[in-house]
Amino acid sequence: MTMDENLARLRAHHNNISRYPRLLRTRLLPLERQFIERRLSEEEAALQSLSASTFPNAFREPRLGRPLPVADVMS
Repeated sequence: MTMDENLARLRAHHNNISRYPRLLRTRLLPLERQFIERRLSEEEAALQSLSASTFPNAFREPRLGRPLPVADVMS
């Protein structure tokens, strides 16, 4: 996949993630709410996975409870 394709997919996931909470604030049947919550979770996982594979160094998270090394903060 090219960078442009990855960026388009990232944008689509982001747009979906932005839309689902708005839908959850509306009146929904329990089954509809469950479906949207599941889709939101799937979109967040897909966005995280695609982000990590597209920008492997930019989205590296520090381990919990450990500060970033100074070299990482300054770069």
